[in-house]
Amino acid sequence: MDRWTQIEFFVLTAETGSLSKAAEKLNMSNAAASRTLAALEDRLGARLIERTTRRLWLTDAGREYHRRCSALLAEMAEADAAAGDTAMNPRGTLRVTSSVSFAMMHIAPWLPEFSQQYPQLSVQIVAANRYPDFIEAGIDVAIRTREHESDSGITVRRLAETRRVLAASPGYLAKHGRPQTPDDLARHRMLVYHLAADPYVLHLTRGAETRDVPIASALDSNEGQVICAAGYAGMGIVIQPLYIVHDDIVAGRLVPVLEDWHLPRLTINLAYQSRRHQPAKIRVFTEGLIERVERLDLARKWTDVPNR
Repeated sequence: MDRWTQIEFFVLTAETGSLSKAAEKLNMSNAAASRTLAALEDRLGARLIERTTRRLWLTDAGREYHRRCSALLAEMAEADAAAGDTAMNPRGTLRVTSSVSFAMMHIAPWLPEFSQQYPQLSVQIVAANRYPDFIEAGIDVAIRTREHESDSGITVRRLAETRRVLAASPGYLAKHGRPQTPDDLARHRMLVYHLAADPYVLHLTRGAETRDVPIASALDSNEGQVICAAGYAGMGIVIQPLYIVHDDIVAGRLVPVLEDWHLPRLTINLAYQSRRHQPAKIRVFTEGLIERVERLDLARKWTDVPNR
């Protein structure tokens, strides 16, 4: 009995919950299906499936074998696809997650161009400021501002770096004055993104000089768009990455302060599950986003504070 046929039959049985349905998909008789399962269990020396006349279920050994075999079959399918038409014409559904701000400002505006290029590929955006688990959420690509993933099966590819800045509306600065030193921040209203690392202490550097400045918040939020909206309205000083506020500074909605002091930069990464044959949908999305960042000179815009 062919080993690959045994594996394919077992995975289909586990996923359909039926020997006869799996047999039908493989053009196999019910008798041949029973022999195939028996031969597989004899070869492994383990019971994989328990069954009655009404239902079947996987044993503990069967669940583990299914997990490994389904991944193996997926790898084989992707290898075939990479050599065929799907490699040139990605199709199916691509699930992407990123922060709300990145999704709104840098993915959504690009999607019409991307969808026109790959019309058979559907895109789902999971906008979240906390990172969902890849496996549980069924995510293909994540855009994340951290360097390492705890799962060793995750590949991390650097997209760009971004500087974080302090900025406020012209109206706020006219009313409250412009801070000249880090110590001046103690008398200002601060708008804080509380999912940042150590959000209530600003770790500032200027050349060889370093300062750790505790701050209190007039507003804190888990969403950068809320912080920015409050900043536009004159509520206080925002602490945001340039990939979010660059255009606001250029337009004059926000004015940078303490520009000679630097906060730790963020690295924006693309993260996806490592596979020997990467699905075409992941490849075209990641390469397309990298090309867009280069074409629009975003890496420079996200690190150089614009002059007005």
